Amino acid sequence: MLKPMIEFCASNMHHGTDRLMKKLEANPDFDVIEYGCLGNCGECYMVPFGMVDGTIIAAETVDELEQAIMIAIEKQKAEREALDRLIDDM
Repeated sequence: MLKPMIEFCASNMHHGTDRLMKKLEANPDFDVIEYGCLGNCGECYMVPFGMVDGTIIAAETVDELEQAIMIAIEKQKAEREALDRLIDDM
């Protein structure tokens, strides 16, 4: 099974996402990558954000971002499992 890819923007670290990134990096179930820029400058300046498998996840606080990232990971996992079951039934 593929690990969720969680991406962070180095320019967004002033919101405290650096602490969240380090926490997620410690989890071997995730691939965590830091980029100099994710091309989402308007949001990057305003709120903490990251990307989960290419989908932008943003929140008002880093704690809320962590919760939103975990929800996104679980949702994407459920969608992959449903698709796998559908393919298996074919």
